[in-house]
Amino acid sequence: MRITGPNGPTAPTPGSTPRRTSAGGFALPDSSGTPAPSGTAAPRTLTGIDALLALQGVEDPTERRRRAVVRGRHALDVLDEIKLALLAGTLDQSLLARLGVMAAGLKESSGDPGLDAVLAEIELRVEVELAKMKQPGGF
Repeated sequence: MRITGPNGPTAPTPGSTPRRTSAGGFALPDSSGTPAPSGTAAPRTLTGIDALLALQGVEDPTERRRRAVVRGRHALDVLDEIKLALLAGTLDQSLLARLGVMAAGLKESSGDPGLDAVLAEIELRVEVELAKMKQPGGF
């Protein structure tokens, strides 16, 4: 179903009514008249889904800090798992892959300089462990 509004392609313009010929045919309206200037449209307000999408783009600093803390804790947990696996002699490549993923996530800024410094230290430790495991005889 096609919906047309007052400014749609089928909307009549002032003074442009179609004329019928005497034989019952159709003729185009006179185009000699100048069309009336149309006013500017009011700015569109955000409603419904547009407002929700706009709000999703706004990032809360406390939420960004919380996510950074969680990433740091997960990286430390994986480092502990690697330590325990090395002691037990059961280190496998999946732990190293998880550690590599954690290293990539630690590079994001949290917005808090103190927390960013701690995350940089954790990232350095993760990178050192990954480098040790990639050396010949490291794994």
